Amino acid sequence: MTLTIGAHMSIAGGPVKAARNVIKMQANTMQFFSRNPRGSSYKEYEEKETEEFQRLRKEHGFGPLLAHAPYTMNLASADPRTYEFACQVIREDTARMDALEIENLVFHPGSHTGIGKEAGIRNIIAGLNQAMTGQEKICILLETMSGKGTEIGDRFEELREIREGAAHPERIGICLDTCHVFAAGYDIVHDLDGVLEEFDQVLGLAHLKAIHLNDSLMPFGSRKDRHAALGEGEIGMEALLRVLCHPALAKLPFYLETPFDDAGHAAEIRKIRELMAEQER
Repeated sequence: MTLTIGAHMSIAGGPVKAARNVIKMQANTMQFFSRNPRGSSYKEYEEKETEEFQRLRKEHGFGPLLAHAPYTMNLASADPRTYEFACQVIREDTARMDALEIENLVFHPGSHTGIGKEAGIRNIIAGLNQAMTGQEKICILLETMSGKGTEIGDRFEELREIREGAAHPERIGICLDTCHVFAAGYDIVHDLDGVLEEFDQVLGLAHLKAIHLNDSLMPFGSRKDRHAALGEGEIGMEALLRVLCHPALAKLPFYLETPFDDAGHAAEIRKIRELMAEQER
């Protein structure tokens, strides 16, 4: 089985440097922030750099790449300034990442901060509609969330409401975060098949485009988003391997967001490949 796996990478030195680091890690995909994760700035890349980036990813057989929108973006907000900023970011970054031929752009649906989930969901839908023309090649992914505070997206039904309410649902998919769904009360440790069956009934597995592969520092149903190194959290390596090898998920791209640098992520990827090879023997 060909595994598509990578980690969240820094692109502070540009996409070419990041791609070369992916190759050094013996990974074959990556996730990166579409702009400064806690600000509004972004860098425009020269044509020569983007051409070299495309050459590297094609030459080394990279799987689908994933851009992550900044954490400061809250499309569910009722605050006019916050919402206007969020709309600007999702509109600009959808166009920018599409031009860079990135396959997927993921974002946290947002927090309603007191106006209620239904109002927050309406804001998210409106924000997506002003950002998408339907002519894009890129797919916008809604991330499954842990449910802390007033977060939207900890239930599959909420993600379905957003997706189906959008003007271009065919360009909207889902990114499942193993830490988040576990913290939200979906028992992927003892009932992975049941969770995936529920996902399929509510959202449709055909719309699942990516997996954030993270262990959880916090216990099941805690509604707290704290990532742990693979095998060192409450989910555990055995359960994470079942995720990696599940027939419904194995062909998807996996992205590590564990608390390591590139060397640490390379070690995790190497360990995963070794454990999977042992299982196949």
